[in-house]
Amino acid sequence: MRRYYTRVCNFYYGKESKLLVGKKKALPLNNNKEISFDHIEIISRKSKKKISINQISKLPKELKTKIFLDLKKITLKKKNFSNFNFQKLPNFMGVLNLTPDSFSDGGKFNKKSKGAKHALQMFKSGAKIIDVGGESTRPGSKTINKKIEWKRIEKILKQISKKIPISLDTRKSEIMKKGVKEGIKLINDVSGLKYDTQTVSILKKYKTPFVIQHSKGTPDNMQNKPRYNNELLDIYDFFEEKIKFLRLAGINHNNIIIDPGIGFGKNLKHNMSLIRNISIFHSLGFPILVGNSRKSFIKELSGTNDTKNRIGGTAASSIYLMMQGVQVLRVHDVNEMQQTLKVFKQLLRY
Repeated sequence: MRRYYTRVCNFYYGKESKLLVGKKKALPLNNNKEISFDHIEIISRKSKKKISINQISKLPKELKTKIFLDLKKITLKKKNFSNFNFQKLPNFMGVLNLTPDSFSDGGKFNKKSKGAKHALQMFKSGAKIIDVGGESTRPGSKTINKKIEWKRIEKILKQISKKIPISLDTRKSEIMKKGVKEGIKLINDVSGLKYDTQTVSILKKYKTPFVIQHSKGTPDNMQNKPRYNNELLDIYDFFEEKIKFLRLAGINHNNIIIDPGIGFGKNLKHNMSLIRNISIFHSLGFPILVGNSRKSFIKELSGTNDTKNRIGGTAASSIYLMMQGVQVLRVHDVNEMQQTLKVFKQLLRY
């Protein structure tokens, strides 16, 4: 049988969603009655077709079986971990770059007092976890020595990791090991666990929850004409294979988040395809994280209306991603995004 993928679509929210789920006219995402859907898109590398959920039973037997298995993963309640509540969408991950050269805030918070203050402020504003990084992985950046990376983050981890939940943004197993001993709650490896061969051993030993991010190439070359046969399905296949690899390596827990890696080896077309069709990744059965904040796709779309912090573009894309059921948004401006979502949900009567 040709390979098919299931993308849930046509979402409903709040009171309307609860009503439709109660009448069995829509299915709840992750067993959450406040967000549901009543259509799916059946996608292959040669075709796509959108149908309502009540038409699934009319499909050929093999295809129907496959879709029902996908729907089981999509509708199953997600277990909470790393201070995230997957029944309340979206969860915000606040960004704290302790680097001199990150793409939008390099050098702004790399002094201990400023970094700690900003982390606490983001947490008070509603971030569920703070993603701390000591190495820039912006396009064109170079790898730094692990001693330098640890020196940048060590003091602040010791200062705040006992007060607020911390995610550690690193590609290096030794940094991960030290971070785990300081009490971090999540590991966020932008390389998709492929930069350091010892990473998987660390994750297995400590059973720490982690993010698998897709990236193509390395930060210094990832934007050199990235190519895909089909960016959406190629990246889906990447996650599926990575999960199989991790299971074989002995990592059997489900405290895993997937991140398609907006801007990491993708051009504007690739990024837009991923964001527009982000709900395809629900059928993998894991929470989805998207780092949309201040990304270059906002500049490319807004042209002369681009701004330094790109709050407007981040807010617009955050609303869209929330409406596709994305569970975690990694953002720099936590308070502004909380404001955006609070107003939007009230207007929508969420």
